[in-house]
Amino acid sequence: MSFINYSSREINCKIVYYGPGLCGKTTNLQYIFRRMNPGDRGKMISLATETERTLFFDFLPVSMGEIRGFKTRFHLYTVPGQVFYDASRRLILRGVDGVVFCADSQITRMDSNLESFDNLRINLREQGYDPDRIPLVLQYNKRDVNSLASVSELHALLNYRNVPEFEAVASTGVGVFETLKGIIKLVLIDLKKGGR
Repeated sequence: MSFINYSSREINCKIVYYGPGLCGKTTNLQYIFRRMNPGDRGKMISLATETERTLFFDFLPVSMGEIRGFKTRFHLYTVPGQVFYDASRRLILRGVDGVVFCADSQITRMDSNLESFDNLRINLREQGYDPDRIPLVLQYNKRDVNSLASVSELHALLNYRNVPEFEAVASTGVGVFETLKGIIKLVLIDLKKGGR
């Protein structure tokens, strides 16, 4: 849930990029970080291991707009993609305000996408969230590779809630900011309604 800092008049919101290993979560955040004005962003913190690009999280505060005289600051995180880091995934989901599920568009990755999406739903429930109500967008990444699943196949597999979905090539920035704007919009709507 968002944290309000009355002394600085800021509302801090947490957005988590979730998905299978090597689907492009970290690449999304790196692209956003590089394209932002350094005065509008904080430091990126990345912890990588030999087996996983991001072991814990990337951290990126972003200031956008105001609500009732309070600035909104978004903190963007990624989770480790591999299932055996599930404890880290649950920890990173604590206090989440919105989720970007980053799916790998390659046909060979459909089982990994579904496994990760099911894991997201389980972990949200364990953190006390209703997975059917939390602000969520889907990003179908790697649209530039061979052997792609169609958007309609990805939609049928993952988008049972009919949430906004975006095609992307995170390595070149295609769809990256559209995805970010999509989740920010849903988080702000949820915040104005008073959350879940």
